[in-house]
Amino acid sequence: MIMVTGANGQLASLILHELGVRRAPALGGTRSPSAGQRRLDFDDPGSLDLGGVSTLVLVSAGYAEDDRVVARHGAVLDAAVRDGVGHVVYTSLTGAGDHLGFAAAHRATERLVTASGLGWTILRNGLYAELFGALLTWTGDGLESAFGDGALAAVARADLAAAAAVVAADPATHAETTYDLVGEPITAADVAARLGVEHATTGLGEYRARLLADHTLLPFQPPMLASIATSVRHGFLGAGGPDLVRLLGRPATDPLAVAADVAASMRPTAA
Repeated sequence: MIMVTGANGQLASLILHELGVRRAPALGGTRSPSAGQRRLDFDDPGSLDLGGVSTLVLVSAGYAEDDRVVARHGAVLDAAVRDGVGHVVYTSLTGAGDHLGFAAAHRATERLVTASGLGWTILRNGLYAELFGALLTWTGDGLESAFGDGALAAVARADLAAAAAVVAADPATHAETTYDLVGEPITAADVAARLGVEHATTGLGEYRARLLADHTLLPFQPPMLASIATSVRHGFLGAGGPDLVRLLGRPATDPLAVAADVAASMRPTAA
């Protein structure tokens, strides 16, 4: 049996769908389970029942400060060892992302995974095309961002889910392997051109100030988002690679189309 953690999240739900398409026996683990899911709360070690699970797809619980994230992942891995899980597939961060403000928790978790004694596969996921589109801001003249002319090797979330399902359905083939799952590079100007508008660049200081003034963000989020902007702007996240297409066995989804669709959906409607 395959278990996918964070089953109600966007990536995990897509992985479960892909496993269903492949008729691979799988269930979701989540803090608030519905029918066919198992309760799995990373902050409640008593809930971490992985009995009967042969392959665990550990979807990063990254929505917290690093110490809490790593503690959560460590608790799940301890439970996996205790309950006889054979293989863990961890959704990590692209190797080009070490400059990002959320990289440390991923690299620390990779160490825990590879030292656990379990079979393992690391999926170093590129940043979502959906996220890139969502981080563009509409103004009266078009789109604005702090990305400058920098490119992001963005990936459609559905492609990352499909790649995870390929690995989870046949873990022995991918044992002790780290894949870097990045897409084709796109820029904010590319997205703007696709939508027929202009793109303007704002400074990183102004962008950070806007983030800090946004009271809907949690304290750890502004530095994380600012680190994405500066990493894209200065060319650290633009290199593509072959692993994604090799795992999928098909061309990757066009990340520009995905990013543009998300940006278009956020366009303010005329009064």
